[in-house]
Amino acid sequence: MKLNSHQLRQSRVGESQKKQQSLTRNPLVLVLDNVLDTYNIGSFFRLADAFGVQKIYLCGPCVTPPNIKIHRASIGTWKWIPWQHYPHTKDCLIDLKKQGYQLIASEQTKNSQHYRKIKYNSPLALIAGSEVNGISPDILKMVDKIAEIPMYGVNISLNVLVATSIIGSEILHQLTSKK
Repeated sequence: MKLNSHQLRQSRVGESQKKQQSLTRNPLVLVLDNVLDTYNIGSFFRLADAFGVQKIYLCGPCVTPPNIKIHRASIGTWKWIPWQHYPHTKDCLIDLKKQGYQLIASEQTKNSQHYRKIKYNSPLALIAGSEVNGISPDILKMVDKIAEIPMYGVNISLNVLVATSIIGSEILHQLTSKK
């Protein structure tokens, strides 16, 4: 089933929840650690749909659907992607770890590795951090690996959605080529 932007915007939550069960999902979830910009959150729903993720976890003091800015940026895909809010990212990661998820953070640290050199296993949780502060140090201590995208220009970082798109694409490449 493929829907255009008009159909997505007009779809209803109840309708989409019934049809979601027929969609094939990849063994990947996105965890947003204090991502606060509503347009970024909406865009993450659109990315999650494109990647066919199982779920998005919105963590911290963020805005959650339904919200008009999230609706606009997501073109309505927020109704098609299962999501859950956790007040604290740590609790979300504890739950995911218990379920056997590999935890991968997208961040630049002294311990980070080039994102293409990491071996990704399913199921996998990709963690994206705050637009201003990145992923909090306490959360970084909980992850299995920290993935970094090399930067060749004068800027030291990418937008959180862009970075997640790049790393997520590599994750899906690895996971789907194992099938």
